[in-house]
Amino acid sequence: MAKQADLLQGTLDMLILKAVSIGPLHGYGVLLRIQQISKERLEIQQGSLYPALYRLEHQGLIDSEWGESDNKRKAKYYRLTAAGRRQLREETRKWNKMTDIIAGILNAPPEGV
Repeated sequence: MAKQADLLQGTLDMLILKAVSIGPLHGYGVLLRIQQISKERLEIQQGSLYPALYRLEHQGLIDSEWGESDNKRKAKYYRLTAAGRRQLREETRKWNKMTDIIAGILNAPPEGV
């Protein structure tokens, strides 16, 4: 199996917002959703995930409430706020613009440099 892609710095928050935009998830569920959407090409470490969830909640981009997980354990479930939806749209726009710019640079013919 090929090594999973490294997560670019600054993208974790955007990926978390995307994951919870699909529906409320507990912390570990966020991690699994990102892996699922990426077709197992990204692996988020729990040591990075939980501080990011705390940060996003503190910024008002996600809300949380306690519930019960599938295995009948108490779990904190996260969902996107209106501010989080706006942030996700803006971050997605910026990301797409930047990837277009970088792709243009990488696809430039050698004589064009």
